[in-house]
Amino acid sequence: MDHVPRPEPSHPEPSHTGPTGGLTAAQRDAYLDRIGLPDPGAPSPRALARLQLAHLRTVPFENLDIHLGESIVLDPAALLAKVVTRRRGGFCYELNGAFAQLLTSLGYRVGLLAARVFDGERLGPPFDHLALRVDLDEPWLADVGFGRFSHHPLRLDERGEQADAEGAFTLTPTGTDGDLDVLRDGTPQYRLGPRPYELADFAPTCRWQTTSPDSHFTRSTTCTLLTADGGRATLSGNRLITTTPAGERTERPLTEDEALAAYRTRFGITLDRLPSLPALPG
Repeated sequence: MDHVPRPEPSHPEPSHTGPTGGLTAAQRDAYLDRIGLPDPGAPSPRALARLQLAHLRTVPFENLDIHLGESIVLDPAALLAKVVTRRRGGFCYELNGAFAQLLTSLGYRVGLLAARVFDGERLGPPFDHLALRVDLDEPWLADVGFGRFSHHPLRLDERGEQADAEGAFTLTPTGTDGDLDVLRDGTPQYRLGPRPYELADFAPTCRWQTTSPDSHFTRSTTCTLLTADGGRATLSGNRLITTTPAGERTERPLTEDEALAAYRTRFGITLDRLPSLPALPG
């Protein structure tokens, strides 16, 4: 990943593009309908929490387009069309990129933050993950694009444990450039930078994630969604994995027809064929 350039910050403060945030009133309402939430009202921590939880329960984290031969385009209109019109999910750049549009259209001040994901003790490349800074009376970390993560936004300036249904989260300064390590139950999840970027700044790493044989996104298919009771449903390859809120896990293989039905009934995704893994170099 050393060949992927690291752009300079595009603006010094979180962007705010006005009360509609580039979305028409009809697009905003369609997005709220997509996540099954009525107009949440004026920006507030409580409303932001409702929006994030509703998004996590209705829009799956998935990488299926990579294995369906479809391009992933980091363009606001394309993300809106995929998530809202086509009622699909996506991975971090798509989900948080689209969610930022919705939040901005509702009057929130939103910045796109770059993070490096931990793989054990090893850090991924710059722009490995996109998360959101949302400024209200205090700054919040909102994230609907990390798969298993906090159900509700986290206080960016809080250094103690923050309790969530998904675990205890801690934001710990690294001592370098204002970066924060985000930990769940003591395990580092990602290293978050403080500076906001434009969506286009994430494109080089997104392209690598979707095409390189070294990216875990090209090596397996995944589709996962938080369930209404706080559990989780995941379709990984042809294996359906369900987890209860208490952590009880069941797993079973599916036939092709069963997998297509599971995509439709559990994740709201209608496919005419299953995504297939590419032949990767040995």
